[in-house]
Amino acid sequence: MMPKVSIIIPAYNAMNYLPDALESVLQQTFTDFEVLIIDDGSSDNLVQWAGELANSQVRLIVQKKQGVAVARNTGIANAKGEYIAFLDADDLWKPTKLEKQVCYLDNHPDIGLVHTNMVLINQEGKSSGRVMKSHAEGDALKQLLEKNTITTSSVIVRNCCLTNIGDFDISLRYSQDWDMWVRIAARYRFAVIKEPLVCYRQHANNATKNWQMWEKGLGVIEKLFQSAPKDLIYLKNHSYGYANIYLAWKALQNGDRHQAMCFRTKAIAHYSQLRYSLGYMRLSVAIAIMQWLGFDSFNKILALIYTVRRHIA
Repeated sequence: MMPKVSIIIPAYNAMNYLPDALESVLQQTFTDFEVLIIDDGSSDNLVQWAGELANSQVRLIVQKKQGVAVARNTGIANAKGEYIAFLDADDLWKPTKLEKQVCYLDNHPDIGLVHTNMVLINQEGKSSGRVMKSHAEGDALKQLLEKNTITTSSVIVRNCCLTNIGDFDISLRYSQDWDMWVRIAARYRFAVIKEPLVCYRQHANNATKNWQMWEKGLGVIEKLFQSAPKDLIYLKNHSYGYANIYLAWKALQNGDRHQAMCFRTKAIAHYSQLRYSLGYMRLSVAIAIMQWLGFDSFNKILALIYTVRRHIA
């Protein structure tokens, strides 16, 4: 019998975290699934580890290194499930994630994609207490054209939607997931489970910490609006504004206050109303703290905030 869900996990030299990611899948309360681990040219012991797994639900597919978008496309091409879920090798799922999403899709045939909120965890898997929420639901195209609030590890989508929409765009070097969600949102309705059912791991090797990479990836915004409805073209400046706010935070995390200020200025130049947003105000306070106290003290204050958040959570 075909599995209900195919879970796609791209992996490149991911053995520091992959076993925990897989364990979080195997502990799901919903069990009618297959797991496709796509080894994207790893040089660690992934193949040996996978060969020792005593689980018929898990398949390993090995390919030469071609990047995460190709790896996900390989998984989609080999998936047998009615629904497809994505999980990055360094992230974790809460036990009820699949059960709640599958139930929602089963009961709402008009919905093409369901995602969830997420909680940030550190390298050791300890929660920061910070929950990232998304409101991209219903007709989510407008929301997603402005900014991407969907983490890939939270997504479950109907296989037939991907058949109609097509693969992740491998011509894009960055933000292929954002492009995919926008293309799906142009034709299907979204839903969000408003619980932090995904743990997003922050660590030294996160590509998302590299603001230079994200700045190069802003070209995806031009593609997003190539086929956008004419009445939504005005959102392009909003999109660039939010993207520069995001880049400013990434620059701050790397101790580059001057670059953060530059991105903040660009954000307002694109979308002046952002200066009244909570996100802009938080960013300005963070820049001021780093200016007054220095990078080390800034990090200590962040650590204190995370500790308080963990206790509250």
